[in-house]
Amino acid sequence: MTAARPGADALLTDHLRYWARRRPQQCAFRHVEFAGSASEGRHRTLGWRAMDARARAVAARLVTLAAPGDRAALVMPQGLDYAAAFLGCLYARVIAVPLSRPQRAGHDARLAGVLADCEPAVLLCDSADLTSVEAFALDHDLPAVPVVPVDHLPIQRFGFDEYESVPDPDETAYLQYTSGSTRDPAGVMISHANLAANARQALHTFVEDPGATTAVGWLPLFHDMGLVLSVVAPVVGGFQSVLMDPVAFLEDPARWLRLLGSYDGTVSAAPNFAYDYCVARSGPGAAETLRLDRVNVLINGGEPVRPGTIDRFHAAFAPAGLDPATHRPAYGLAEATVLVTADARAAAPTTVRCDAEALAAGRIEAASERTTTAEGGVAELVACGPPAGQELLIVGPEGEELPEDQVGEIRLTGPNIARGYWKRADPTPFDPRGRLRTGDLGALHDGRLLVTGRLKDVIVVDGRNHYPQDIEETVRTALDLVRRDRLAAFGAPRADGTGEELVVVAEYDRDTEPTPEELRDAEHTVRAAVSARHGLRLGSLLLVPPGSVPRTSSGKVARAAGRARFLEGGFDPR
Repeated sequence: MTAARPGADALLTDHLRYWARRRPQQCAFRHVEFAGSASEGRHRTLGWRAMDARARAVAARLVTLAAPGDRAALVMPQGLDYAAAFLGCLYARVIAVPLSRPQRAGHDARLAGVLADCEPAVLLCDSADLTSVEAFALDHDLPAVPVVPVDHLPIQRFGFDEYESVPDPDETAYLQYTSGSTRDPAGVMISHANLAANARQALHTFVEDPGATTAVGWLPLFHDMGLVLSVVAPVVGGFQSVLMDPVAFLEDPARWLRLLGSYDGTVSAAPNFAYDYCVARSGPGAAETLRLDRVNVLINGGEPVRPGTIDRFHAAFAPAGLDPATHRPAYGLAEATVLVTADARAAAPTTVRCDAEALAAGRIEAASERTTTAEGGVAELVACGPPAGQELLIVGPEGEELPEDQVGEIRLTGPNIARGYWKRADPTPFDPRGRLRTGDLGALHDGRLLVTGRLKDVIVVDGRNHYPQDIEETVRTALDLVRRDRLAAFGAPRADGTGEELVVVAEYDRDTEPTPEELRDAEHTVRAAVSARHGLRLGSLLLVPPGSVPRTSSGKVARAAGRARFLEGGFDPR
């Protein structure tokens, strides 16, 4: 008997069961492992029935070790077993906690903190990491719990209804821990219904024909964008997902680009820096070795989208057949599962040229001929599309709804909005009307979202608002020796107590050791550029060694942490 297609309210486990019955041998997940100089990589695949069986094997073990609502922490490498472990948690009604393996240098303290916070009943790993995971737990005084190597679990001929009970849609499916840029990491509680709803929103926005679509992803599965776009959406849509390790991308971004051209109808996602990274690491003629006419969608999200990045990326790879309409700027956050806005239609990204003075005052106004010709009079914002199946409002300081082209806080309601934070009742992420307070500033322009910055990051100098990412871009453009996306602009109290002044901390390039003369020249250059572009007087410029500027676990600059370090005198500038 043919299985019935899951309905509009179906959960992820319903979709996995359906594809396992309907397309048991069709490739569901593929992991490409790169080693040495081999360009094609080593491919491992699982069909829908095989992935379902592996997920059920995980569930079968979990129900002997944990009760529904207990947590299972995934501390394992990227790959097929990671996907099976996550899906197995859903089958067992055990709350998954997607995390990294312990070997990530510089993040051990965060990983230990998250494990202490979520209090897992079991740790899921692979056999190669078993000893190191056990040692990690012991070294960090974590409570002793079973450590299960997922790749050694026996695979049986499970019936489709064994080792599972149907999850309640409102039960927590997993905890997505935030990057922790301004506080200790907090676990966002994503329900089974949230997860399925956001997958449907993503499919409606980015996938015209699931039967002719392949997801290709290198983003870590312990972050929301990687998990939803590389595991959750493919399971709901029933199309193949191709996984690669983030380190393999960083070693050679051409690996990702080659995979994008290896399948028809590819859909992928990356933060803005990755597109610049591809250009920087690609030599002359690199595009001639690629076939990018098969790419359908390249989502740009997770950090501010810069017009120059989009232009550089398409200029570099247009010879490979890349269509500018494939680039889809998007906005999202963990508290909304991941996706909030993006264009569903195929069109080249839209850049809105705004009057910088009006933007500082909280208004979106088209740049006039006067502001276009005046140095520093224009701010360019990339449109991130309309809301994807949810309600988005822009509100003022008193919670009042603002009209189009007025800047305020972005607030959200919809079936994808999470319930709150694990074990934290305060601060609540919701306003009195039940709308999610994102903490992000933006405006609606022709029905599409323009993101202007983070509410907490806005720099107020002499009564005017300035967005740090704009100042950082000005500094980076002015100084060749500054590392891209390794600088932080923030406000700090003036010595005389009369308000705040602008401070910029920037890492110099790894191959650069600035001389005193170069440092003086750099400060003069930055002062002139910031004054001309933003009408601001620079208080302090600190050029610091590589690795000095604090970053979150997802690689974003942690401005609040940088400000705190500056106030404590924690930087060692040249």
